[in-house]
Amino acid sequence: MQELLSAYKTVGERRYRETSGLYFEDFEPGDVFEHRPGRTVLATDNVWTTLLTMNTQQVHFDAAYAAQTEWKKMLVDSTFTLALLTGMSVRTVSAKVVANLGWDKVKAKHPVFAGDTLYAESTVLSKRESKSRPTQGIVTVSTRGVNQDGAEVMSFERTMLIHKRGHSPEEAAGY
Repeated sequence: MQELLSAYKTVGERRYRETSGLYFEDFEPGDVFEHRPGRTVLATDNVWTTLLTMNTQQVHFDAAYAAQTEWKKMLVDSTFTLALLTGMSVRTVSAKVVANLGWDKVKAKHPVFAGDTLYAESTVLSKRESKSRPTQGIVTVSTRGVNQDGAEVMSFERTMLIHKRGHSPEEAAGY
């Protein structure tokens, strides 16, 4: 790995600025990035998600109902899990994003419950130059989330339009 993946930029003598994200040029198919820290899911996360999204599936917010299901307790809304795993990957794979182009092959593979701690990792699947935007490129990653026991809870592919080095808003603003 080159210096270009450094988490800090030197901005003066003994002075450093945190950086995040990779430029298009930094991605290489096959690279795997483990996203940290992990995140423990709280019951409040689940309740707020159901309220914000108007998801009326009782298994997410009615403990008495959920106790009658095969799970015997409330399930965490899978859209929260998708959003959380996506968010965990932002610092590395999409902090330099122009736009998300899509999520594909989303698979909920294992139930998530309040109290579970999730971890994410992303594997670079492909990259190509943008045909219509010469200062940007298209990158596709596969992200998977696992719980504290190592069970894979979700996987998905995400395709993003990413700035090339020298063309991001942070560089233009002198960040």
